[in-house]
This record gives sequence, C-alpha cells and structure tokens, in this order.
Amino acid sequence: MSKTVPEYPVAKDLLAGKTVLITAAAGTGIGFSTARRCTEEGATVMISDLHERRLGEAADEIERLCGRRPATQLASVTDQTQVDALAEAAIGALGHIDVLINNAGLGGTANVVDMTDEQWAAILDVTLTGTFRMSRAVLGHMYEREQGAIVNNASVLAWRAQAGQSAYAAAKAGVGALTRSTAIEAAEHGVRVNAVSPSLAMHKFLSKAIPQDTLDELVELEAFKRSAATWEVANVMVFLASDYASYMTGEVIAVSSQHP
Repeated sequence: MSKTVPEYPVAKDLLAGKTVLITAAAGTGIGFSTARRCTEEGATVMISDLHERRLGEAADEIERLCGRRPATQLASVTDQTQVDALAEAAIGALGHIDVLINNAGLGGTANVVDMTDEQWAAILDVTLTGTFRMSRAVLGHMYEREQGAIVNNASVLAWRAQAGQSAYAAAKAGVGALTRSTAIEAAEHGVRVNAVSPSLAMHKFLSKAIPQDTLDELVELEAFKRSAATWEVANVMVFLASDYASYMTGEVIAVSSQHP
C-alpha cells in the first residue's frame, strides 16, 4: 500500500464569489490550509488568530501562494467582546459573511486523575464554548440574509477512546452535538451547519500536544498508514462550505482512514 500523499488538487472555483471567515488560521495546521484552499477556490477570506506575528506570516504566505492577501483580525474566541469585534470586522472587510469556519481548538494530554479544573476548563472554553461564541456572533447576520454556512472542526475522538484526551474528546463531542442542534435551528433561516471530524492531520504544532511515540502509533492505525495532509481535511471543509453541499446540514463527517 502506498503511503504517498496524493497530488495537491487543482482549484475548481467551488467558492467563487463567496466570503469566508476562519478562526485559528495562523501557523501550519488545518486552519491555514483551509484559508489557502478557500482562497484558491475563489473566496474572499478573512483569517483570525491569537498570534499577531504568525497571523501576518500566514497572510503573507497565502498572498505568495495565491496572489491574493486575506484580511486579518486578531481575536481570542474565549472573549465575547473580541468575538463580536471579529464578526463586525469581517462584515466590514468582506461586506458580509457567507461562510464561518470554526477551527479554533485547544488540545493537551492529561489523564483524568491528574487533570486540574483549570486544564479541563481551558480546553472546553476554546474548543467548545469558542465555537458556540463565534456561531452566536455570526448567525444573526446570516439569518438576516437568509443564507450562509458554518463549518465546525470536530474530531473522531468524539467517539474513539484515547487515553489522556478526555477533555479534548469531551469538547469535540460537544462540538458535534452543537453542530447538529444548531443546524435544526438554522435550517428555517436558510443557513447550513456541518462539521468535519479529522482523525490525524500531521503538522508541526501537533507534537506539542501529543507525544511523538503516540503519534507514530496512531499513524499505524490508519488504513493508508499515513496521517492526512492538512489540505486533505481542508478539502472537505471547502466542500461543506460550497453549494455542492446545499442539501447537507447537521452532518459530522469523519475525515479518516481509521476504523473502529
């Protein structure tokens, strides 16, 4: 079996004319790849992150790769004032928000017996409550326009057991439940809400949250015997954001080659 990552996809203008706001898009992870793929697929994009230097570097790199620079805004999804300011800035810069991609999340490895309240709360605040805050800030705008799509980043850990990941798994399970319930509320307003659940998408920041020997073991569980490239996850986010997914809402799609 080949462990080779396939060739990078040729853009098809799947998001031509759309505007997209993406959280946690600095660095080398899924958020950056999603911002790049959205730009390549014709969208006008705003990216947000906590880290000013990395956010600027991400915008520079997208401009270099795509010929168009995304708008940027510093924001923490743990602060409602900053979340509201981000939504307002995106509307100001983009004109409106067609797509919100909730990518912000916080990981960490700790067994339940050793975990502090502070560790638990921090992971849930960013990963689950941050997704709620951003959705709440943008949904009213989408309801007024009677159109829009939200794509959340969940995880297969929502239903697969992995030691040391109880807080992250609980938060991501919550993202899946939030996705399904919000989708029912939003449907009458013409707004779709879906999520992706990656299994393992390797990037340089992942090893800060998960030990390398654990990552090596997880790779061996994948059917393709490799991790996903971050852009392979981003492709599914682009699909869910596009009109090709017009009849899909409340779905949580696993981007995975690992099976229970």
